[in-house]
Amino acid sequence: MKVGFIGLGAMGSAMASNLVAAGHQVTVWNRSQAASEKLASLGAKVASTPDRAVQGEVVHSMLSNDQAVRELFLDGGLLGAMDPGTVHVNHATISIALARQLAEEHAKHGLSYVAAPVFGRPDVAAAGKLNILVAGQASAIEKARPLLELMAGKIWPMGELPERANVVKLAGNFMIVTAIESMAEASTLAKAYGVSTHDFLELMTSTLFASPVYQVYGKSIAEQRFQPPGFALPLGLKDVMLAQDAGHAAKVPMPLAGVLRDSLLEALADGAESMDLSALARVSERRANLDKRKKDG
Repeated sequence: MKVGFIGLGAMGSAMASNLVAAGHQVTVWNRSQAASEKLASLGAKVASTPDRAVQGEVVHSMLSNDQAVRELFLDGGLLGAMDPGTVHVNHATISIALARQLAEEHAKHGLSYVAAPVFGRPDVAAAGKLNILVAGQASAIEKARPLLELMAGKIWPMGELPERANVVKLAGNFMIVTAIESMAEASTLAKAYGVSTHDFLELMTSTLFASPVYQVYGKSIAEQRFQPPGFALPLGLKDVMLAQDAGHAAKVPMPLAGVLRDSLLEALADGAESMDLSALARVSERRANLDKRKKDG
């Protein structure tokens, strides 16, 4: 199949590589050339401009936020560059408001739009084992399904309204950040009484909380291994704030979201801009000031 792929960050590159490996004619575009060159070495065609990467039957995009999606597809005119009938599969984690606007604008241009945000880190994406949420017209999803199956461990249908896939993604990411915050606070409490973070989190993540989110992020916290980021902390803040916006629009109180937002902001203020979301744990330790108390004691 002739496929376009826009956005080659850690996730996008891994996802696009699976399409190339399967023998599809993949044309890629990314703002930075280095990521494009990696895909070219695997057999992808590199477009010099984004409009040349959207000429396929199906176009995938994996961009970082609302601004990037809006700049390219709405303000940048990419919708007008696509042939009528093209299916655009948007994997970005975006706001509910933008999800609705994208669906409307694609329809005006005679294009099909599928929201397909994903759960999984870059290593999971490279293995083709992502959990992919899909929402949009059934015919558009079916057209994109052979490509999605190359990237997914499982595809989760969420109905015809694209915003439904996006709200599930936001709700899920909110839960991920909540899990990290709870591990950070609980392990700091245990550490204050002389229990090592490693011992505490090994116990919790192999018994009561034996699930991937707790195990992956718990290991990072225990080892103080926050780079390179699998899920960059600034993106976690962005997603929590988008969840707050979604809650506000639907009159759904989310008091925990405010706590998470402030902790994430504190982490960024302390220099965690390029760190993994698990670096949120540094905030709890700093608040408790355990190192200074140990020296003073």
